[in-house]
Amino acid sequence: MAAAAAGRFARFLLIVLAIQLSALPGWTQSSSFFEVEEFDPGLGETPDAIDRSTPRSAMVSFLQAGEAGRWDAAAHVLDLSEFPPAEQPARGAALAERLHAIIERKALLDWTLLNDRPDGLQASASQEAPQAGEPRRSLLLRELPANIAPAAIRLNRVKPGDADPIWVFPPETVANIPALYRRYGPSRFEQALPEPLRMQAFWGLMWWELLGLPLLAIAAMGLAAFLHRTLQAIGHRLTNPLATSILRATRMPTIFAVVTMLVWFVTHRVFVFSGNIDVFVTPLIAIGFVTALLMLIVNVVEALLDALITPGVDVDLTKEEEAEKRTLATRINAGKRIMVVVVFLVGVGIVLSTARVFQGIGISFLASAGAFTVLLGFAARNVLGNILASLQIALNQSARVGDRVVYKGELCHVERIHLTYVQLRDWDGTRLVVPVAEFISETFSNWSLQDPAMLRILQLKLDPRADVEELRRAFHDILRDLSNGELGAELGDLGEAVVNVAGQDVFGIDVWFSTPCKDPNTSWEVACTVRERLVARAAEIERDGDRPVFPATVPAQAA
Repeated sequence: MAAAAAGRFARFLLIVLAIQLSALPGWTQSSSFFEVEEFDPGLGETPDAIDRSTPRSAMVSFLQAGEAGRWDAAAHVLDLSEFPPAEQPARGAALAERLHAIIERKALLDWTLLNDRPDGLQASASQEAPQAGEPRRSLLLRELPANIAPAAIRLNRVKPGDADPIWVFPPETVANIPALYRRYGPSRFEQALPEPLRMQAFWGLMWWELLGLPLLAIAAMGLAAFLHRTLQAIGHRLTNPLATSILRATRMPTIFAVVTMLVWFVTHRVFVFSGNIDVFVTPLIAIGFVTALLMLIVNVVEALLDALITPGVDVDLTKEEEAEKRTLATRINAGKRIMVVVVFLVGVGIVLSTARVFQGIGISFLASAGAFTVLLGFAARNVLGNILASLQIALNQSARVGDRVVYKGELCHVERIHLTYVQLRDWDGTRLVVPVAEFISETFSNWSLQDPAMLRILQLKLDPRADVEELRRAFHDILRDLSNGELGAELGDLGEAVVNVAGQDVFGIDVWFSTPCKDPNTSWEVACTVRERLVARAAEIERDGDRPVFPATVPAQAA
């Protein structure tokens, strides 16, 4: 009795252990097919042309039967168990015809998934087939956008009774056929076309597609030209500066958006192109909308910057209110860069998610994404470096829009800080376009960062016997005359005006005349005026006195 009880207890422990192990990952055993009592009894005998033993043979049989117009034969690849046997022949033929149109138009097939093995075993793992080395009983061929959730097109391995397993479209896929056909099937316009235009031409395209695509391109270009001329004519008639700037900022984004909307409407409502064309058209539509949004952001921000601040020789950029405008303009520029980068990245994600080119030709895009990213980063390293450098300037504000800087010995205004370059306006009105990375790598003097009041140093080389004291008096007289005249508002505190002998050499002495200026934007003009009068006064002193002022040197000595 004790031995029998021990045996029963041991068997109980083995059963419990087996149940526990079966619940662990890797211990779950599943059948390699779905078992059913019978398969589509209403369709009768399977035609000899239909081979459902492997995923590839089942798909090839379905497509070949569809191309031959034998929809009754193609229906044998559909699981019609949801319909009564009496309805299966009629329903099956109609659904097979619609599914064939869906696959031909939108569901580009990856034939690497459709191997020629009865068990559907995948030799290597991929995103679509992660269970490498295991028999498959269901293959996901494609997911197409539907009303709410994507609709899946699958092939399932089914074993009807004692017969051999077969690969067919499951009831879930069959149930999605009407909704997918309404969305991706031929439009009313296409159905109204003559029969010869709806026949197959080459490369899986119909004749109407070969004719319709060039017509669509011509219509898009014509619409773009019409919108450009119309908006340009409207702009010439506008007299309000605000309305003109708004039209100028939104003109190109509007053209891109309207043309893209036309292409989207035609390809979704008028011409439902096949997958071989749609795989290119859909990413182009996404690119068009993203481009329109990027252009709108850039143009609107540029219009705001023009309204806030337009640097020029007549603009006092160092007053307190102008300093606030410079800061605001620089922050708007920074916001523009961030928005452009965000929209660009989101747009790239949308375009890549809609592009199925690589899936259609059987190449794994994800497998090559790493190498492609490296190549793209290497090719765009200068552009990316300039964009990051422009963000750096916008954040630390070492140079703001409207600041006056001395860059490589040139006195300039900072007119714009773009994504990849800085636009500087020289004192003579010429523009310097400097890459942002090069701009921040050079040392430059920003006169607008400090107190606007500044001293301009006028350096003159004088004879060692020159009367510096008399020149000092002449310098102060010149400043007093200017403060009571045309440059009175531009001169600073005259108490800061000093004259110093800063050095000497064999040619003479270096005398510095420190000129106080209120505004760095006009300090260069003030210094030029003071230097002109000071040199003229020194020449008078030399001519009327008995001591030289300027050193007597010949050109060879000066060299």
